[in-house]
Amino acid sequence: MRTSEDLSQVVRTAAEAAIWAPSVHNTQPWSLAIAGEEISLRADTDRKLRQADATGRQMLVSCGAALFNIRTALRAMGYEPLVRVLPDPDRPSLLATIRPGSAVEVDEDTLRLRGEIERRRTHRAGFADLPVPDRLVQRLVMQAAQEGATLTPVGSAEAEQVISALTNVAQSVQSKDRAFSLELIRWAQPPDSGRKDGVPADGYPSEGGRTDPHFAQRDYARGQAWGTGDDQSVAKSTGVVAVFTTREDSRPAWIAAGQAIQRVLLHASVSGVSAAFHTQALEMPLLREFLRQEMFSGAHPQMIVRLGVTFDEKSGIRRSLADVLE
Repeated sequence: MRTSEDLSQVVRTAAEAAIWAPSVHNTQPWSLAIAGEEISLRADTDRKLRQADATGRQMLVSCGAALFNIRTALRAMGYEPLVRVLPDPDRPSLLATIRPGSAVEVDEDTLRLRGEIERRRTHRAGFADLPVPDRLVQRLVMQAAQEGATLTPVGSAEAEQVISALTNVAQSVQSKDRAFSLELIRWAQPPDSGRKDGVPADGYPSEGGRTDPHFAQRDYARGQAWGTGDDQSVAKSTGVVAVFTTREDSRPAWIAAGQAIQRVLLHASVSGVSAAFHTQALEMPLLREFLRQEMFSGAHPQMIVRLGVTFDEKSGIRRSLADVLE
């Protein structure tokens, strides 16, 4: 028989898993509330990127990833997660409520995913010249579909060149835009910073190696001697370029996309595969619409990723549960 004390710890542990979700610039744009056996997941609009994410799409994608972590943690503890997405139209920042339901048998796959939640890291460079098995890529495609999204590996060199070119153009335009640059500065940490959000100075290489095709990285260092001295001579592979899309482009679709992304990332991490994100082109409406119409048959692109093998063992930084609890 489960007691209220047991469930209180279960709920708190599940909430702690949420904070390890990925988010653009590691903004961690969520807040949590716990009332009895229920977790409320809310968007923290103070952390929304006003320039890069005016609609809040990326914010909700990030929160969707946090929601998937909560679900996975509950399942790993033997509870069916009962989830209501966007339960109250009068409270648009309330994205989901989650509570532990009936007991379920814990399977090894769920336990492996749970173990990757705090180990998974975002990569910001090239990958080692090791292939990602086709069989794994197909499994990841199936995992995304389980959450109502589509993961499309970009199969042709020509399509990769188009997506890399759009990424590079968007990066160039944004780097010359003062408002975009100031927003990026807010989330770029100097060395030895004590902050628990944003991108740390050791979160990217000091000298970005070029992959072929080349995908521009964010300039978090802004001309400073920041970054790590990673050997880019062994990390020049582009990896597998893939794009997450959804049929709709709505708030529920953005949350679903976030859950699909995190589900794929955790399954990839179990197999030793990491992901690099490229959102620059998707932050420019005309470029995003071009991708939708010309490359993805009308489906809405939600995230561009590169999947590959890296031997990067950097630590992650996150705010504590106390910092995000309301």
